[in-house]
Amino acid sequence: MAKQKKVVPESHQALDALKYEIAAELGLPVGKSIADANVEFAAELGEIPAATTPADYWGYIATRDTGAVGGHMVRRLISRAEEMLLKL
Repeated sequence: MAKQKKVVPESHQALDALKYEIAAELGLPVGKSIADANVEFAAELGEIPAATTPADYWGYIATRDTGAVGGHMVRRLISRAEEMLLKL
């Protein structure tokens, strides 16, 4: 499966910020500090090697919830684009 090429590669940080903002609004327990705590706990149990787990780990979140975050991101980006078009 080929990865999609980003039109604006610099947008990665802004999209990550939006992702975490929406996840917080939906009440999902994600974020660097929460992920670090979960990774440390799992590493103590021997389930995940601490050195190989990325800080941005969403593996413990249900697929339905991560899809909801993506859907809300798309809705918000479309509404922002529509607002920008109305201002022209």
